[in-house]
Amino acid sequence: MNEIRRFIENITPMNDSDWLFFSSKLQEVKLKKHSILLNSGDVENHLSFISKGIVRLYIPREESDLTFGFVFENEFVTAYDSFLTQVPSEYQIETLAETVLWKISLEDLQEVYERTSSGNIIGRRMAENMFLLKSKRELSLLSKTAEERYLDLFSSRPKLLQQIPLKYIASYIGVTPQALSRIRRRIT
Repeated sequence: MNEIRRFIENITPMNDSDWLFFSSKLQEVKLKKHSILLNSGDVENHLSFISKGIVRLYIPREESDLTFGFVFENEFVTAYDSFLTQVPSEYQIETLAETVLWKISLEDLQEVYERTSSGNIIGRRMAENMFLLKSKRELSLLSKTAEERYLDLFSSRPKLLQQIPLKYIASYIGVTPQALSRIRRRIT
């Protein structure tokens, strides 16, 4: 749980009483590789901090899933649109490795916002960060080639390429696994 506090302290200081209140709302969950955190069609009711593991966000398809996000240790994961609107999610979230999460419910998070001095600041900055990540990804898909997206991914998140199956990386950058193999051969 200390990693969550360090993560939050990098956003804004949180006094001990606020931390005690916030941490009392967290529930530890341990999951095996390929566990589903959220099924398509279900409503997201939790925000989770990954203290260990890797998570993939994807749209399930009969032929091949469409992967659009990966989340790693010391990051938050949620189907944020479903979490905010309480509308069923159009995508799924699954673990790609053994994963340990610290979860907080929407109801408890709202209570943290209301009863702590730093909760709203942390929530706003997290939402801003999620927006920036989504905008960067959208612009990349619209303005860069698949090779450029792969190279960006390689330079910004090298561990992603070491820990995640290539079929998911191919889907993430918007190409087939065969096209990714050709890109990798060209680069090396």
